[in-house]
Amino acid sequence: MAHLSDFDTRRQHAATVKKTRRLTPEDTEEVRELILEVKDPSFHCEVDQSFGVLIQTKDDFGNTMHHRLYSVADLPEKVKGKTRITLLVKRCNYVDPFSGELEYGIASNYLCDRKVGDEITITGPFGLPFKVPEDHDANLILIGMGTGIAPFRAFIKHIYTHIRDWRGRIRLFYGAKTGLELLYQNELDNDLTSYYDQKTFQAIHALSPRPLWNDVMTLNQSIEERSEEIIEMLSSLNTYIYVAGHEKVKEGLDEVFSKLMGSEEKWETRKAELIAGKKWAEIIY
Repeated sequence: MAHLSDFDTRRQHAATVKKTRRLTPEDTEEVRELILEVKDPSFHCEVDQSFGVLIQTKDDFGNTMHHRLYSVADLPEKVKGKTRITLLVKRCNYVDPFSGELEYGIASNYLCDRKVGDEITITGPFGLPFKVPEDHDANLILIGMGTGIAPFRAFIKHIYTHIRDWRGRIRLFYGAKTGLELLYQNELDNDLTSYYDQKTFQAIHALSPRPLWNDVMTLNQSIEERSEEIIEMLSSLNTYIYVAGHEKVKEGLDEVFSKLMGSEEKWETRKAELIAGKKWAEIIY
């Protein structure tokens, strides 16, 4: 996996916040959607790309800039020659394991605090590992937890908007702590259900009753409940698996897929085939 230091930050663009809104209820973890408008008319961003946010800061190590990557969360659009891009950001705060002090995520708090009209500096765009297969009969198993839904929301909208002859099955697993926190699945933003009439698409909500959404058991259960179809899809040579989310999500997937395949060895073999065939890709936060 690439590190942030691998990305060239010299390509910088000024972007204006055109819209910012909270997607989650006030008494839960804050997740916001921001729409940015890039002033440079030559800036061009695709649905399968990411971009960086560059923030002036000072830390204990002498760094003066902080760089954080974000996936494009909707189809980029041109408005009067300027590109508008959407991102999802979760306000992150954590307790330092050494000092015991509460620390604030630099980029997440910076972005959550921006107001309409504020200007920020972005970098890129950069490529993402998720690509639309050339074979339009291919099956896709997409697993995105929390803000990991962002690249898949844009990805799915791209397929059903721009690829007219898509025939493969798409199964999207995603979720949060409660139904109210399912991004883009609350009363105001039920946009993923617009694809339910597609014979090829189904979104599966994995809801956790626990305080933290690092609950891989709930994800595993959602996949196991569809074990027959998932096993069938895994047996097909043209099935792709794309994953976005926390490290624990990936660990849980190895566990549940080993169970479905009958043994850890069988899953390791199948996963190696997927990786070798460039049919497995992941973004782990």
